[in-house]
Amino acid sequence: MDISGKLIQILPAQTGAGKNGPWKKCDFVIETSDKYPKKVCISAWNEQSTQIEKIAIGSELKVSFDISSREYNGRWYTDVKAWKIAVEGSTAAQQPSAGDAVVGYNSADYNNDQPADDLPF
Repeated sequence: MDISGKLIQILPAQTGAGKNGPWKKCDFVIETSDKYPKKVCISAWNEQSTQIEKIAIGSELKVSFDISSREYNGRWYTDVKAWKIAVEGSTAAQQPSAGDAVVGYNSADYNNDQPADDLPF
C-alpha cells in the first residue's frame, strides 16, 4: 500500500539487539491532504529510520508500507511498517542525497522482531 502526505513529526529513535543482531526503529507521523486529513504514525526500521531522520519536517512524502497485526496475551497489536520512502516535490535543501532519496525493502531488516514462520502471507 502507498500513502502520501506531509511529514509533521519524527519521534525519537529506538535501538536494541535481537537474535538477528542490532536494530533501529524510528516512528514518524504524516498528515494526508484529503478533504478530511488523517494523521498516520508509521515505523521505519534500520536503513529507513536513518533515511527519515534526514528529511525535513514539512516535506511531502510518498510512503509504501505493510500493515500487520499480531496477538499477544489475548490482545491484538497492529504495526504500520514502511518499506520504501520517497520525498516528493521538495527542494534540494530538503531532499537527501541522490543515493538516499529512496530506501527499499530489506526482508532481513524488516522482520527482526517477528517470529519466523513459513506462511506465504
